[in-house]
Amino acid sequence: MLDSSFDLSFLLNLSLSNIQFEHLLWFIILPLPFVVYFIVPAYRTKQTAIKVPFFKILVEAMGETPREGASELTPSWWQRATLVLSWVLVVTALAKPTMLGEPQVREKLGRDVMVLVDLSGSMAEQDFTNQAGDKVSRLDAAKEVLEEFVKTRKGDRLGLILFGDAAFVQTPFTDDQEVWLDLLNQTDVAMAGQSTHLGDAMGLAIKVFEQSHSQYGQGEELNESEQREKVAIVLTDGNDTGSFVEPIDAAKVAKAKGVRIHVIAMGDPQTVGEVALDTETINRIASESGGNAFEALDRESLQQAYKQIGELEPQLFESTTYRPEVTLHHYLLALVVVMYLSAFTVATFRRRSKRIASEGPASIQFGEKDV
Repeated sequence: MLDSSFDLSFLLNLSLSNIQFEHLLWFIILPLPFVVYFIVPAYRTKQTAIKVPFFKILVEAMGETPREGASELTPSWWQRATLVLSWVLVVTALAKPTMLGEPQVREKLGRDVMVLVDLSGSMAEQDFTNQAGDKVSRLDAAKEVLEEFVKTRKGDRLGLILFGDAAFVQTPFTDDQEVWLDLLNQTDVAMAGQSTHLGDAMGLAIKVFEQSHSQYGQGEELNESEQREKVAIVLTDGNDTGSFVEPIDAAKVAKAKGVRIHVIAMGDPQTVGEVALDTETINRIASESGGNAFEALDRESLQQAYKQIGELEPQLFESTTYRPEVTLHHYLLALVVVMYLSAFTVATFRRRSKRIASEGPASIQFGEKDV
């Protein structure tokens, strides 16, 4: 809804070339008061008079012929100008003048992206390198790559789920990338336990998507253009170890709920003595949900995996600039009100000053007689 408050700076920036009228036919009545003034006779009123028997004698003595009389009030020039200007402003307001307002930016957000990060004990294995070439843990390498990935997701709402022995929401969906990264950097290996409950994490992600969708739509059905795409990115270095929800079953539910799941298998478990990754399960999770599976044996392949996900899930962010149409009739009517209040105020002070001036000398003479 447009703000209809009286904005002086806005009025100063008005340009007549930008003003348009929606109802130009109202200007036809502009000369109406002048037509009435010259065609319609002045309104007359009859007043009661005193009848005296010697009226004829007075008239003959004065040498006057009896005739109808009338007294006409004559407005001053500023009163006439106020009336004329007020009429012009009212007719102009009826024509509804409009102009283009200040440019406005409308942003349409894109996807909800939930990132699921494995915090099992194996994520502490230092078999990755950072940009400087130093050996770092798998979790630190993931944080570094995720920081670059997040910067490419303008317009998306990001969430973060951490899982180990259990899964919990570290960050609900937010479009504040700085807050999301701060909460990601606060994570540490084994803070959720040593094992990998992948299926439970996927189930929790689906639940968060459902809750967020109902809150975003305020309990109403959203049309196709308002629905946000739902994407989950799972980063894990081990197979599922005892989830209440089987990962394959969770992937099928995700498909039914419209959630695509991309899975990144990080590291080579055979080199650290862990149970080998269940590649078949990981591929099925991705295929069942409509996503893709990736293998990341080092930082370069991890970075490439997120780059491919970015290509598969391009930005849906749209930013359009438009200029709303602003009506000006309320400014004109406000000006009429101000003019009439000013005119009545001036007329009142003038009548009061005349009355004081006429009563002043009489009071002085009366005082002299008393003396």
